[in-house]
Amino acid sequence: MLVSIRDFVDVDLYPDEESVVRDALRSLLRTRPEMRLELGVRRYEGEEDLSLAKAASIAGVSFDQMKEILAERGIPLRLGPGSVEEAQADIAEIKSWFDERPH
Repeated sequence: MLVSIRDFVDVDLYPDEESVVRDALRSLLRTRPEMRLELGVRRYEGEEDLSLAKAASIAGVSFDQMKEILAERGIPLRLGPGSVEEAQADIAEIKSWFDERPH
């Protein structure tokens, strides 16, 4: 490679290597929006704690568009608790919020 990340820092175009990489990634995602979409889809598919809303934000699409894209690809949506136990734990947590509030 003729140019390295460090070259940009050495000639004072960027303060550090991380800034070079961040700018390069922004440019990449701006010029290749399909990569942004793929990143959102694949992160949603691979990370159980990534919400649909966050995946849509990463992909640069609306919540409803993301639901459609995932459905078209056969990727199951994770909306709400995954089991009865999780739902009961959520309910208990919400009840505790109300019990702690002054009346």
